[in-house]
Amino acid sequence: MGSKKEVLSTVKIQKAPDVYKVVDSLNRTLKDRDLLFGLALDEDDDQKMVFTIYKT
Repeated sequence: MGSKKEVLSTVKIQKAPDVYKVVDSLNRTLKDRDLLFGLALDEDDDQKMVFTIYKT
């Protein structure tokens, strides 16, 4: 049941409190186009986040 995801792009951005809302909206809007968006805290810099675009 494992689905393979291809990373299309990754970028580090400044940490912001509401950026997760943008990622959620992108996921809801573009899921039918086989795109998935991820957001994680940067392990090396607590003031940065990592935004990733995947193709599913």
